[in-house]
Amino acid sequence: MSFLPVTFLMFLLSAVTLPSEAADSPVAPGYGPLEYALPEVGSYQLPALGKAGDGKVLDTTGRVRRLYDLFGKQYVLLAFIYSSCSDVNGCPLTSHVFYSIKAQMKHDPELARHLKLISLSFDPEVDTPEVMKLYANNFRYAGRAGEWQFVTTESEEKLRPILRDYHQEVQRQLTDDGKYSGAYSHVLRVFLIDPQKQIRNIYSVAFLHKDLLLNDVRTLLQQNRAAEMALAGQGRQKQSAVFSGPGDDKHGYEQLAYQTHSLALDSRRGKAADLMAYVVKPPLGLPKVPVPADNPVKEKKVQLGRKLFFDRRLSLNNTISCAMCHIPEQGFSSNELAMAVGIEGRTVRRNSPTIYNAAYAKLLFHDGREDTLEQQIWGPLLAASEMGNPSVGYVLNKIRHIAEYDGRFEAAFNGRHVSMETLGMALASYERTLVSGASAFDVWYYGNDPAALSAAAQRGFRIFTGKGNCVACHLINERYALFMDNGLHNTGIGYRESMGIRPEKERIFVAPGVSIDVDRSVIDQVGAAPPKDLGRYEITQNPHDRWKYKTPGLRNIALTAPYMHNGSLSTLQEVVDFYDQGGVPNEGLDPLIKPLHLSAQEKQDLVAFLQSLTGDNVDQLVADAFAAPVGDLKKGDPDWVRGTEVEVR
Repeated sequence: MSFLPVTFLMFLLSAVTLPSEAADSPVAPGYGPLEYALPEVGSYQLPALGKAGDGKVLDTTGRVRRLYDLFGKQYVLLAFIYSSCSDVNGCPLTSHVFYSIKAQMKHDPELARHLKLISLSFDPEVDTPEVMKLYANNFRYAGRAGEWQFVTTESEEKLRPILRDYHQEVQRQLTDDGKYSGAYSHVLRVFLIDPQKQIRNIYSVAFLHKDLLLNDVRTLLQQNRAAEMALAGQGRQKQSAVFSGPGDDKHGYEQLAYQTHSLALDSRRGKAADLMAYVVKPPLGLPKVPVPADNPVKEKKVQLGRKLFFDRRLSLNNTISCAMCHIPEQGFSSNELAMAVGIEGRTVRRNSPTIYNAAYAKLLFHDGREDTLEQQIWGPLLAASEMGNPSVGYVLNKIRHIAEYDGRFEAAFNGRHVSMETLGMALASYERTLVSGASAFDVWYYGNDPAALSAAAQRGFRIFTGKGNCVACHLINERYALFMDNGLHNTGIGYRESMGIRPEKERIFVAPGVSIDVDRSVIDQVGAAPPKDLGRYEITQNPHDRWKYKTPGLRNIALTAPYMHNGSLSTLQEVVDFYDQGGVPNEGLDPLIKPLHLSAQEKQDLVAFLQSLTGDNVDQLVADAFAAPVGDLKKGDPDWVRGTEVEVR
């Protein structure tokens, strides 16, 4: 018959009471009530910290099992223990916290269904399967046996790779005469692991508390439910947006075994689309495309504008095209940069807005300084930080001397040559074809298909039009929805940046999946201050226009992160949180912006609704962009250097 070591047995018998050793020594917070308020469930993120380790273990029957098989498809709390531990703030603390969680699982069916506790011994010589069975028996009355499993390994040799994968340093403590004392030197850690075998949090003694662990588990469960509901309601656009997104999603980048998921250029197969069809008959949910009388959309103009849009030679040094800030597969925006990078690596001071549905915009640029697409194109062409051209004439003369454009303007404009006007008309004609609708929302709302939208997105729509009052600026018509008011508003973002209102610490993303909190003083020493930006005031010089920016449309919003005029909000969740808190108070704050007091569930539903606005034709538009010719410097072009040995193609 096997017996538990006396020290650990005393703790097990005490179960939910404080161990007697605690009377004379400080005990960990996990033994008492939590002394601080936890954030609301679902109000924070738990990024993946790396892949959980696998390995062969023995269950209480002595059967060889894989750790991954024990994990199954549940969330797992994994602890390393050993039976002879005499430190009240060591293994006994872990078991006390696990016992408390298991007792909670008796009264919470969802928790019991999705969570599993595993205690793995790192002393296989003493902690045999029979001993681990005794551990399990002592806790069987707290709930179903399968919810908390005690396992060991065949030998230290089998254990070693598991410890290495979890970065667990364990050393035997020896007596003065060199014999094993029965104790180990180790750092207590408990690992929270998700169903994809990703570590989502690691708890040390100071943070090993039942309430904290359960808060994290419930947060992951809530976020997983929201993701499943959103996916269920977005089958249409998930399938139609396979081309959209960064070239590499960088999932798992923080892991040592990371391998790039970058899309090979030859896998992005282009296919020309009938762009004119979208102008003649816009997708469901969109009104007739407004076309100026002096620039009707014609096929030859569209094709000429498409060629110009992807031509790098339109920049001063032949390196930057319109498409390099408005990247087709990134929502015709730029997902990977808060503010785009122009010629010679110069940072543009504002975020690249999407040009999806730009045809419907009555104001252009974040400050609304232009009102036609024909005029708008000259802003980036001449901006020193964007395409860098010194003058209108410089651009036109360069195009006149590029052989590929010989006769193209004349064919598109009834004999008219390239000019400031015709260049704007050509690019505007292409941009007017980039209309995107017939989203899951449109099929549900305008197509009267009740199954097209998930329950979460439908609830989010009710918040959008009701409690959230988002519809006050992002308009929805009885027959169509542009999700914008063509107005300008002060939300407080510009005010906050101009006033330098920043937290003492700022989270810096040093690599995908890897972030650190850095003191503001350090950031100020090594980084340049962000450029001043007064928004609409810079155009009108009217003090009432300070920090006002144009209302963006919300169609395809899931594809066009980051958000706001300066790209300061990275996710839709952050955007919802920002408006929920009422923006940033300031003298000119728009009166429509007030605290919303949304619950975590309401926020998730609102995000699910926003994610349902992706059009069903985005893949066709992106594939068409992939098929467009890319204009690069070639022999015979105006800037070609005589004697160059390698011809760029």
